[in-house]
Amino acid sequence: MSKRILIVDDETSVRLSFRMALETEGYEIFEAQSIEPAFQMLTEYSFALVILDLRMPGTDGLELLKKMSEAGIHTPVTIVTAYGDIPRAVEAVKLGATDFLQKPLLPADLRHVVAELIKRHPSEDRAAADVFTVHMAAAKRCLSLHAFAKARLHLVKAMELNNKSVEAFNLAGVLAELLEDYQKAKKCYGQAIRLDNRYEPAQQNMRRLFELDHFGSSNELVNLGND
Repeated sequence: MSKRILIVDDETSVRLSFRMALETEGYEIFEAQSIEPAFQMLTEYSFALVILDLRMPGTDGLELLKKMSEAGIHTPVTIVTAYGDIPRAVEAVKLGATDFLQKPLLPADLRHVVAELIKRHPSEDRAAADVFTVHMAAAKRCLSLHAFAKARLHLVKAMELNNKSVEAFNLAGVLAELLEDYQKAKKCYGQAIRLDNRYEPAQQNMRRLFELDHFGSSNELVNLGND
């Protein structure tokens, strides 16, 4: 599978030149001209690398690094800027940037740098795990707000990334239970237990449903799993 790279730059010409330089090497290129769509892509897809412009009108590349850090997304990021701004470069590195490059970049130089960064940070599996974590956290937040349709969407995306997650199956059971689909809830809890019979949240939820079936009440609360 080709490695995905996200280019974040407000200049169309820059994004195009980067795309043309990198697609010839087989990379799958995504583009964003500002922080918000870039962050949205990072929560939906796994990337091997982000190439991020440090200065953009009305926004700042450092803001994306902060949002990634807060969301637990650890995809490698290389900062690209036309300004030799050492203090901001240091701040970017403190926020998680892995490298700092200056415009203009020759296509051959860009290809070399990207290849080295990806070789140094084989992150595709880790990036996928980061996106999975983001969707799981979002699903839990939606469940707590009783936004069940949104919770389902996040769970579907999470399970597309990891279909053997005991936590995801347990959370799917919680969602089904809250929607009063108790048979589906039991199936989800049962699948979580089959994947890991030591996973206590699913055991607790299954036990509670058993008590409700047989005794009409239970002292246990629904267990969402790891916080």
